[in-house]
Amino acid sequence: MLHGHERAITQIKYNREGDLLFSSGKDQCPNVWYSLNGERLGTFDGHQGAVWSIDVNWETTRFMSGAADQYLRIWDCATGKEIGNIKANSSVRTCNFSYSGNMAVYSTDKQLGHQCEMMIIDVRNVDESLGGLSTRSIFLSCSLSQSLQSLMVRSSWLSATTLVLINDMQMNKDGTMFITASKDKTAKLFDSDSLMFLKCYKTERPVNSAAVSPIFDHVSIYISCWT
Repeated sequence: MLHGHERAITQIKYNREGDLLFSSGKDQCPNVWYSLNGERLGTFDGHQGAVWSIDVNWETTRFMSGAADQYLRIWDCATGKEIGNIKANSSVRTCNFSYSGNMAVYSTDKQLGHQCEMMIIDVRNVDESLGGLSTRSIFLSCSLSQSLQSLMVRSSWLSATTLVLINDMQMNKDGTMFITASKDKTAKLFDSDSLMFLKCYKTERPVNSAAVSPIFDHVSIYISCWT
């Protein structure tokens, strides 16, 4: 049991080596832990709202977080120092590094009169002196409902998810499987290629996030314990 967040946890992510586990929550401060013994190494302090999404690059040199304060922030993993940020038009709901770690993508909520947006950025342009990221980006409009409809054409996916609200989806290290976390109090493991349902993990509360360990045959599941 990892105790450190004061409000509901929103997402968890392993680094590629599996020795570190990153977590975010509605308490504004993402944490980083040793996955083997649960020791908390520190926090990333700077957000002024619930942190919805996090990611870490493959070299574990950069950490990224998106939050309800309408900011995407880039951090140095070794020091916990913020080295770049982007101000969005609404809450930043998701964020991910590319495999190379040179690019990143984030998406925003439909809020404050703004539509959902997906932005692709080059994170190599982080400027520590200015604390900003390059404004050169690609804008894509996106519809969550259309994306889900396209995905759910596959009957195996439909039967396995039973159309419940999914809070999180994450691939394993080699991309052969992915795990979902949903409000029906389950986390489910699927084959990435065939979408075949592999295993169900049942809990007593809605599951906020789930991740597959890169080094053990384990999954980590975070459930709703706070309101």
